[in-house]
Amino acid sequence: MTKAILVSAPGGPEVLEWKDHPVGDPGPGEIRIRTAASGLNFIDVYYRSGLYPAPNGTPFVPGGEGAGTVVAVGDGVNDLAVGDRVAYVSGLGSYAQERLLPADRAVKVPDGIDLEVAAGAMLKGMTVEYLLLRTYPVKPGETILFHAAAGGVGSMAGRWAKSLGARVIGTVGSDEKAEMARGNGYDEVINYRSEDFVSRVRELTDGKGVDVVYDSVGKDTFPGSLDCLRPRGMWISFGQSSGNVEPFPLAILSQKGSLYMTRPTLFTYIASRDDLTGSANALFDVIARGILSIDINQRYALADARQAHEDLENRKTTGTTVLLP
Repeated sequence: MTKAILVSAPGGPEVLEWKDHPVGDPGPGEIRIRTAASGLNFIDVYYRSGLYPAPNGTPFVPGGEGAGTVVAVGDGVNDLAVGDRVAYVSGLGSYAQERLLPADRAVKVPDGIDLEVAAGAMLKGMTVEYLLLRTYPVKPGETILFHAAAGGVGSMAGRWAKSLGARVIGTVGSDEKAEMARGNGYDEVINYRSEDFVSRVRELTDGKGVDVVYDSVGKDTFPGSLDCLRPRGMWISFGQSSGNVEPFPLAILSQKGSLYMTRPTLFTYIASRDDLTGSANALFDVIARGILSIDINQRYALADARQAHEDLENRKTTGTTVLLP
């Protein structure tokens, strides 16, 4: 009998329960994976709390990314075999010792990349890929603002954006996190608890504003993010760690400089097999070339997922966190 974290009803971290969870044989087009590590991400909190409804209701196994070894394959699976090292991003299901997964949602992990690194890098790393390369393709000489610069996505974004030739400004909530962000490639770091980030961004850009703002914070950074943009700049809202942005009149975008905005999600950008493999390969490439160094700053036992969620929500974690079965 294998075990998993189960959520029987939405709520706080206390609803995360370590229970027996049988896993059957893979069906056609499926693989069975023995988990080496699961990634911890804020989207896991959204599903656990009910902000994002679980597609198939409760109970459900949370967790959106993981890596492990293929232990069985179903009929029709030709490009993966027992023993392959794979990683994946899925809506739910990674907080488990073993799991079933559609084979077309898994990618092979190249030799030389540790499975813990892959598990902690997939969701955040592919998020950085689509944000920097596809949602707003960053060009040399541009200036970007990335909120939560010491977080998992922000830590990767600083180094990757620098490799593209951008000037990178980040915001953080403490001096300790500011030092971490500087070590991750940020040219300028603003502690929003001690200085007004809008005024500081304007100062750093000689009043011009930045080309794009990447914002996973939400409520606490709105509408300040808009005020950091140059005319016709783009605000990319891809999360809401501080709460949802309240509804606002679209006219505010024209009033603040004919601005663009979008609310993307990784799952749209990796919906096709080609997009998934392209994004993963781009991520593995920058890891292999040393552009990204995935710092796993916290490791928890999978059975201790409740504590991991509490620490994540209380902003006690930095960089990448993995759960180990």
